[in-house]
Amino acid sequence: MLRYDPDQPPDPTQWLALDEQLRIGLVEAHHQQARIELPNAKAHAVFHVIVENQIAENLAPVVRAMARLAAQGLSRHEAVHAIAAVAAEHMHDLLNARLDKDASPAAYDAAVEQITADRWQQRYGPRRVLRAARQRKSPTRR
Repeated sequence: MLRYDPDQPPDPTQWLALDEQLRIGLVEAHHQQARIELPNAKAHAVFHVIVENQIAENLAPVVRAMARLAAQGLSRHEAVHAIAAVAAEHMHDLLNARLDKDASPAAYDAAVEQITADRWQQRYGPRRVLRAARQRKSPTRR
């Protein structure tokens, strides 16, 4: 596997055979080549890899969520972002002791089962991301 395209599912066997750092590098390279500006390209790539790993490992809630989000109109790349947002929130809550570590896997699975295209777009969708990027670039921003 020499390239990563988030709109095409990688072959699970090939993906999981790659070193984790190589997976992250492939995701970073895709976003650089696509000229997608990100506040933190490495963190963004890591979350892509987390989700792609879960898909490749056939984690049932994630596989179901990918299918559901696609049926609701998200591209595969957007669906990866939606699930990555759930993973990021979950990790944040876990690291800040808002979740019991023993209940963590079940809580993550439940959150993934509840994500919808509408919920993701309302909280993190393209319009919000673009607006946040514009605000960061605005010279009048305090």
